Amino acid sequence: MIVIGALNNDANTYYIILQEVHMKKSAFFKLMSTPVLAGMLMLTACSNSSTPAAQPEAAAAAPATVEITDIHGKIQVPVNPEKVVALDNRTFETLSDWDIKLAAVPKGVMSADSPYVKDEAVQDIGNHREPNLELLASLDPDVVIVGQRFADYYEDIKKLVPNAAVVDLSFDVSDAEKTPGQNLVNGLKDSTVSLGKIFDKTAEADKLNASFDESIEKAKAAYNGKDTVMSVVVSGGSIGFSAPHNGRVWGPMYEIFGWTPALEVDAASSDHQGDDISVEAIAQSNPDWIFVLDRDAAISSETDAVPAQDVIDQAPALKNAKAVKEGHIVYAPNDTYVNESIQTYIELFDNLSAALTK
Repeated sequence: MIVIGALNNDANTYYIILQEVHMKKSAFFKLMSTPVLAGMLMLTACSNSSTPAAQPEAAAAAPATVEITDIHGKIQVPVNPEKVVALDNRTFETLSDWDIKLAAVPKGVMSADSPYVKDEAVQDIGNHREPNLELLASLDPDVVIVGQRFADYYEDIKKLVPNAAVVDLSFDVSDAEKTPGQNLVNGLKDSTVSLGKIFDKTAEADKLNASFDESIEKAKAAYNGKDTVMSVVVSGGSIGFSAPHNGRVWGPMYEIFGWTPALEVDAASSDHQGDDISVEAIAQSNPDWIFVLDRDAAISSETDAVPAQDVIDQAPALKNAKAVKEGHIVYAPNDTYVNESIQTYIELFDNLSAALTK
């Protein structure tokens, strides 16, 4: 009896098992020369042809998106977008620290030290007074980050780049349920979380927010609860009053840290150069501390501006003020006016806690 079978289909190798029952060895060799083997091989070929064809490659997965909640509501934003335009001064340092490539920024209202300003490959949208929105449209970005100075252009930008996700990280709005201090703290942290989600940097965002919380607690602990505080903005060689609670930078801090104002006035504004209160009135309030924002130092084009420290030191009316005599003056980082990033506030709060604990 002869048994012929395929014992190894994968290797397309066939073995012939011959059980010889009253057969001579020569019979086997005669068998190999017969059409039997040829037929077997043909069957093998047919069998192979019926093997299922390789499955086509799966279609490329759609780009991942993440839901972001901005000031206008919820929006789907691509994760790690390829072409990004950023217009919010609060985001540039964070994006730079995370090595995020940008297609365009408003270089005229940014710190001269920003890597994006120095990089010629990054297009200049212009400042918020005369932005080149046509350039923005020609770039066809995937994501546009709007905020602060450019918040008023939100609707225009959405119309110009209908295929882009336009994210508005503004939080400079009146909210009856939040104080300006709460608005600043929550706004900076929420924006950092949103950027972390968009650029797949959630761990880095969490770390930044933790450092921010820590800097706030240190600055709170450093304040004795009774020293009076005067905050000012120096611009164009003049000293302007920066009112408690109102405006950017200093105003919300009175609530965050519980500072006692040395002077409060009716109808104070949020003017970027400070309110027009005389230096004599500032001096007469005799503050224990003076906190200074140098607006001109932040604007790269005004290289000949008088430094705020010189303006303060050379103001005759302030010479006898307690804060000046005791050296109780803290200056915000030079680029604060155009770089209100969470990193800037961490640095500023750390400077405040260091000065207040001396």
